[in-house]
Amino acid sequence: MDPIIAATHTDPYPYYAQLRAEGGLVFHEGLRLWVASSARAVAAVLAHPDCHVRPATEPVPKAIAEGFAGKVFGQLMRMNEGERQRCPRSAIAPGLQMIDAQEVETLVAARLITPGAEGIQAAMFRGPVCVVAALLGFSPAQGRIMAELIADFVACLSPLSTPAQLACAHAAAEQLSGYFIELLDEQADPSPLLAGIRQRFASASAPSELLVANLIGLFSQTYDATAGLIGNVILALMQNPSLRRDTLPLGDLIAEVQRFDPSVQNTRRFVAAPCEIEGVSLDPGDVILVLLASANRDPQLNDDPDTFTVERPDRRSFTFGAGSHQCPGQALALSIAIASVRQILAVNPVLDHLEWRYRPSLNGRVPLFKDLPTA
Repeated sequence: MDPIIAATHTDPYPYYAQLRAEGGLVFHEGLRLWVASSARAVAAVLAHPDCHVRPATEPVPKAIAEGFAGKVFGQLMRMNEGERQRCPRSAIAPGLQMIDAQEVETLVAARLITPGAEGIQAAMFRGPVCVVAALLGFSPAQGRIMAELIADFVACLSPLSTPAQLACAHAAAEQLSGYFIELLDEQADPSPLLAGIRQRFASASAPSELLVANLIGLFSQTYDATAGLIGNVILALMQNPSLRRDTLPLGDLIAEVQRFDPSVQNTRRFVAAPCEIEGVSLDPGDVILVLLASANRDPQLNDDPDTFTVERPDRRSFTFGAGSHQCPGQALALSIAIASVRQILAVNPVLDHLEWRYRPSLNGRVPLFKDLPTA
């Protein structure tokens, strides 16, 4: 076991506890990077101004730097620091936080979710993107196309992607850009969400290509992280039949799943200047693997952290990040997950005819489902 393999291990949490016992921030000789595993260390790294989201020598991954996906990647607020992060965030975050949960519920309910594994997969991956597309003013047909394109685009975010997948990601990025340019060229803003985002970008005199790139980024974050959240809730219900009851508070269930077994297990930070964190001296170029999932299980953060408690008081979690790069769409992601799980359970009340595996990943914990063969 190592901290990378742990992301898709069946049960990495005893290993995470072992790492915390060895020290909150320690060097892993095999991976040649620092590992932050305790709540204190994770909080300190995420808050430190010299711990950046990309290495200074490689702001865009070399594998995509020369293509359209690399052009988009280089403008994403989640992949930048300073004004290149603050400007798009200040334009997009306020609108995401104002979206009405009932509107999300209505949009999810309007989608046909079919029984079985195929229907669950569609609700996990395509459904959330279609909801965000509708909130931005795209038609249902356009939303379905956007979901397919985002599935191709997110390949540019994974080191595991093949050259063929990266070629598809470049093509998808260009097509997505075209869809957003057409939407933004319309005379009237088709949605309150997009109108507010456009107005805030205009007030900051930000270029339109920065707006387009970060709208694509909004879709990509919706696709992977929300799919994992929904999938891990379904997995929790499969593994704990006692949770399947009509009185179950779905909001509390999903909040506990994202703490107890999050879809984003780790993230990385790259040291940009000499600094000291938790008594450890770090040098420019050092890489820190930040174990969000381990910090969530730290007894210093949550009482009795290894017990799954739906109605947990004072729940705390690093799943959506912290500091300047904390996910601005947390409330929206939770609303989509609640509505999606409700609809999935309506057509799959039993969940006993499914098998699953985790999708290969270095940091994500996303279950993929398959129908069990019938006798």
